Amino acid sequence: MRLWFHLDMNVSDFNYALPSQLIASHPVQPRDQSRLMHVRRATGEISHHVFSELPELLQASDLLVLNNTKVFPARLLGHRMGVASESYPRDKPPSAMIEVLLLKPLGGDVWEVLVKPGRKMRIGERVRFGSRLECEVLERGELGSRTVKFSYQGNFDDLVDTLGHVPLPPYIARPDETRDKAEYQTIFARKRGAVAAPTAGLHFTPTVLRKLRQRGVETCEITLHVGLGTFQPVRAEQVEDHRVEAERFEISAEAAQTIGLARTQQRRVVGVGTTAARTLESSAQQHGGEVVAEAGETRLFIYPGFEFSCLDGLLTNFHLPRSTLLMLVSAFAGRETILRAYQEAIEANYRFYSYGDCMLIL
Repeated sequence: MRLWFHLDMNVSDFNYALPSQLIASHPVQPRDQSRLMHVRRATGEISHHVFSELPELLQASDLLVLNNTKVFPARLLGHRMGVASESYPRDKPPSAMIEVLLLKPLGGDVWEVLVKPGRKMRIGERVRFGSRLECEVLERGELGSRTVKFSYQGNFDDLVDTLGHVPLPPYIARPDETRDKAEYQTIFARKRGAVAAPTAGLHFTPTVLRKLRQRGVETCEITLHVGLGTFQPVRAEQVEDHRVEAERFEISAEAAQTIGLARTQQRRVVGVGTTAARTLESSAQQHGGEVVAEAGETRLFIYPGFEFSCLDGLLTNFHLPRSTLLMLVSAFAGRETILRAYQEAIEANYRFYSYGDCMLIL
């Protein structure tokens, strides 16, 4: 069922100029002291707050939907060791460093990955990470993607946790630090599988969650493992020509029941992050407007013209120009409203992107 009408839009319609000094390289501490811009969909009115005021900005009957995916240290740094059919002496000095970003398990120690630099990585070539973990390229994909098979001694997840680096976005122009393992993770992260954090959730603290529940705001959790589909750049000139890579999601029976009851009672459903929004709308799109218990993959690309079936509110960070995330937010609140809000945020020195400030749209 197609739930949006066709619009001819240029990707350049979602561009804006951001001073580089507004790109946040570390989060505010404590987390709930980040700034929060409140945008009212009906009027476009804007007000400014701090995140700790979120409970007062919501209604007691609201339902917040959280994404409980857990980021793992998916960025592995290794050395090219030649193709498997060629002899490579163990005492030979390692060759050039290469980065392998784990994207999605395909079963049997086979993974979809991104390699950098990847132009010369041939089928059969191996990469060694330390002394107990290697991978071999099985297939070449586009734009640096590869299918690889890992061989290892010990437990794979434990080795990745030991050898891997936090996969910070490239616009955070610094190496990852020990503190990122905690800071680039929501306090409700439970299900391992994301290569990027659902950043709207980074602002929550136990204190904010407690105050939300005291006010009467209900929460439930769904899962979308953030992958290539969320952070891949839009290379097409026309918005409609872009295709989103699949990402894995899961909605439990308890979450589906909670969401269904809220909608039956005409209570607002507020998605925490674009990942929660896509998960809810993906399910509703496939099931006649209802969110049901299921596990699968979504390739849903939301841009202006999309008709939302489930979402009444959205908490989200400030996103990159020309990105699918900016298009989703523009679909929810209107492109002109969002670009005006972004300009006001820039003038007010809001902090942008993953470790930056946030926006509540109601």
